[in-house]
Amino acid sequence: MYLNDQLYVAHCDNGPLYITGKMCNRHGLIAGATGTGKTVSLQVLAETFSQAGVPCFMADMKGDLSGISQVGKMTGFIEKRCAKFGIENPEFQACPVRFYDVFGEQGFPMRTTISAMGPQLLSRLMDLNETQTGVMNIVFKIADDKQLLLIDLKDLRLMLDFVAKNAAMFTTTYGNVSAASIGAIQRSILAIESEGGDKFFGEPAFDVNDLMDTEGGKGVMSVLAADKLMLNPKLYSTYLLWLMTELYETLPEVGDLELPKLIFYFDEAHMLFEGTSKALVDKLEQVIRLIRSKGVGIYFITQSPTDIPDQILAQLSNRVQHALRAFTPKDQKDVRAAAQTFRANPSFSTEEAIMTLETGEALVSFLDEKGAPGMVERAKMLFPLSQIGAITDGQRLDIKNAAPARIRAYEDFFDRESAYEVLTAVNAEVEAAKEQERLAKEQAKAEKEAAKAQREAEREAARQEKEAKKSSGWKRTIFGTLAGAVITSVARSLGSSVGKAITGGSSKSSSGKDIIGKAAKSATQTATKKVTEEVLKSIFK
Repeated sequence: MYLNDQLYVAHCDNGPLYITGKMCNRHGLIAGATGTGKTVSLQVLAETFSQAGVPCFMADMKGDLSGISQVGKMTGFIEKRCAKFGIENPEFQACPVRFYDVFGEQGFPMRTTISAMGPQLLSRLMDLNETQTGVMNIVFKIADDKQLLLIDLKDLRLMLDFVAKNAAMFTTTYGNVSAASIGAIQRSILAIESEGGDKFFGEPAFDVNDLMDTEGGKGVMSVLAADKLMLNPKLYSTYLLWLMTELYETLPEVGDLELPKLIFYFDEAHMLFEGTSKALVDKLEQVIRLIRSKGVGIYFITQSPTDIPDQILAQLSNRVQHALRAFTPKDQKDVRAAAQTFRANPSFSTEEAIMTLETGEALVSFLDEKGAPGMVERAKMLFPLSQIGAITDGQRLDIKNAAPARIRAYEDFFDRESAYEVLTAVNAEVEAAKEQERLAKEQAKAEKEAAKAQREAEREAARQEKEAKKSSGWKRTIFGTLAGAVITSVARSLGSSVGKAITGGSSKSSSGKDIIGKAAKSATQTATKKVTEEVLKSIFK
């Protein structure tokens, strides 16, 4: 509740408790077990900042925070609180709200580009080991040197493929790129896409300056629908870490202001540090330490202060500690550690009080005007002036339609030329060149085979011509030899046969003419058969 330029957020036995405006960028912590009132405390703080003109960003885990967009109303519980706190006729009011959703379902899309996310956060999102992270750094460096824009996951996928295929070309300049590491990163990309994380990357990319709008003198509440996003804790925490880092890198230095430019709430903060490398935690610690000079206050919401590394916890100066349960020795140790982070109050035991706080009650300690921690007080948090609980889909749609045109433009997705288009064209040219080379080789091979076939045909023709000549001469020789031999043999046989016929004195009366004729015929047949056999034997022996 913003009253008389003071941020009134709680009430103790000694009266109202105020959070000092110019100390709000010293960051803060809202802690407590489930069901102790953390979400309502967050809503009270946020709407108080909004009334003072300070915009806020918060993730809505269950849809409850959407009620901050509607005017609250009197209830029996609030009436009792008013009487106890001395508040008359509270002015219930709503806050100007814009709803966002990484998946674009319950609000305007909040996208970023692969390049803006950077290799370090991407490696965390993909749960890469040190070697794979090194390869990711190389891929980003090559893309930067080659002026290839990495906007969405298809850009990164094709860039990885390009580097893998040309690893030998890059090894000397950038370092070794193993196929195994590239394969592991490609598998991680598929896992992100299967969980809907690909919708987070693209354009138009979200401009963090849109988180710092005001309407009617009130700070705009930017509420991120996180019920679905929470199903992927790594994506959720990496997304908020990116947003925080983007604020740090984008906003100018402003020093200490009377009121912050923005309050950033990080709900379920323990997820940010689970599985996070020491290097990234160190970077986060640096961002949190320096971002306050940009006019931004970071407030973590978690169950126990022990969920947060000591070097970061030490920077969270404004504390609201709800009840903790101590059922185990570890729980008791956590309670003791939480109690030791407060400046002690001699009126009560901080450690005992943490375990006996009622719902909506908290141990509160804020920085004073000089930046010194205030003494811890056992207090009851104020009630919200806006609606407690979720709104309807129709109310959400009305708020969405009333947003400025530049905010509605986030729904107009576009895909400009980036690494994917450039490398696709390069690959097409390479494939075309390879195809031309293949065709040229095939043509050269065909010409070589044709020349060989022609030479073989010519040799065959020459051989056949030679064989034909040889065959013709062979026939003449055979027939000439055969004829001559037959004539000679016939003459020889004829003479012998005739002589035998005449001297033998044939018993049959035959004329000389008949005897000679028969002798000649017999002699010719015998001679021909004999000569033919001898000639064939001499040829085919």
